Amino acid sequence: MPTPVIISFFLTLAHCVYPEPSETSKMTDYETSTAFLGEWGRFQQQVFFLLSLTVIPNGFTALSTVFLADTPSHHCLIPAHLNLTPAWRNSSIPLEQESSQGGALVRSKCSRYKLVDILSFSEKGLLPDVDVNLSAVPKESCLDGWEYDQSIYISTIISEWDLVCDESWKKPLTSSFFFCGVLTGSFISGQLSDRDWRMLLLGLSLPGFFFVPLWWFIPESPRWLLSQGRIEEAEAIIRDAAKKNKVEPPSVIFSPLQEQLKPEKRRAHNICDLLRSRNIRWISVTLWLIWNTLTIAYFAVSLNTANLHGNVHFNCFLSALVEIPAYILSWTMFRWCSRRLTLSSSLSMGGLFLLLIQLIPTHLFSLAIALEMIGKFAVTTAYSLVYAFTAELYPTVLRTTAVGACSMASRIGSITAPFFIYLRSYSVSLPYILMGSLTALAGLLSLLLPESFGMPLPETIDHMQHFPGCCQRKPYTVTHMREEENAPA
Repeated sequence: MPTPVIISFFLTLAHCVYPEPSETSKMTDYETSTAFLGEWGRFQQQVFFLLSLTVIPNGFTALSTVFLADTPSHHCLIPAHLNLTPAWRNSSIPLEQESSQGGALVRSKCSRYKLVDILSFSEKGLLPDVDVNLSAVPKESCLDGWEYDQSIYISTIISEWDLVCDESWKKPLTSSFFFCGVLTGSFISGQLSDRDWRMLLLGLSLPGFFFVPLWWFIPESPRWLLSQGRIEEAEAIIRDAAKKNKVEPPSVIFSPLQEQLKPEKRRAHNICDLLRSRNIRWISVTLWLIWNTLTIAYFAVSLNTANLHGNVHFNCFLSALVEIPAYILSWTMFRWCSRRLTLSSSLSMGGLFLLLIQLIPTHLFSLAIALEMIGKFAVTTAYSLVYAFTAELYPTVLRTTAVGACSMASRIGSITAPFFIYLRSYSVSLPYILMGSLTALAGLLSLLLPESFGMPLPETIDHMQHFPGCCQRKPYTVTHMREEENAPA
């Protein structure tokens, strides 16, 4: 999971567990009962920072492909034992125009002059481009493998397994397999050796095990426990929070809710409820499309860092750096701005800047990188917003299930994202055209979602806002507890 989870966890936490008073919203009994905790005491700070720590290793692993699967400069290998003169050895690889390098002539990556012919020319003492017209010499594929530049990487999965030329389609497949693993939650370990990329991957994966003990330090959501009728457990967590925040809790905290949340008045909810009625079905499908588009744009732009002009390490650092102000902006916008407008504007801006990249001349690579970083900034902002926005739209009885379903559905986007970058082998502009168009369309689609800013969190499916969203907001009342959502569409 990418680093937007750090901010989204905090936003969800602030609205789902620890209430934020609002003059425009009608407080529910839960929010009134827990208002004595305050907004940012020791308990909230502990949960927030512990959750933030758990996300850091995920970011390392998810984006390690930028380095693990980078393609070093390469050309066909010319066997060292061949008796070629220095002139013919230096001229054994054809020169081709490289579109990503502004049309400069570079050594061919996938072909060489036929060795039998150039060996014959060398033995006869002929000189290339003097006695022999190289354009007339037949070519052949890299029958002896490739020679890779080791100035940046000693080894990557590309150079070790020769995933270039006719095998280059396997490079995005490696990233897709990784995200398939994210989808299924499976972990497959392989042999460890002393080689510069396996140890890197091991080092990025191991820190995740250090966060297992946090299971005993991060509590369950009291609001969710109440929705399940587990009132005593919820009250125990709130009393522990009050102790850490050094405030005195009332003798009875949740008694007004006990009658409403009796087990016999509840029914079990599952992922099928996300499609059961017309209203929640359209909200779910719309969010799944938006989440998929966001993951395509986020991961494709992130994984494309290795293809940008200049030093790959600096570009990767720059790509990560722009996320920090994006998180700060998303937090600010989430506190004071409309959910639909902020999500729509950030998606539309990201799509616009990605579309503009194709219009930049190849020699203005600094401007192209700047536009890509601004696009990454906008997409990251939207990615941070959509987590908490999704949590606000769904009721307590389905909130965790809904966010998990959206995240699961978005894995389709992360699985296909590497192939968006692979399209640059056909046209450098094609990935930007597709990513920009899809992201801009997702920005328009998000305007159909209901508005949740300043609204109390829905407790049941029947409390959800209507799709498509409108400017008029109709908050539910706490006494409205009928679950009409059971009725089919």
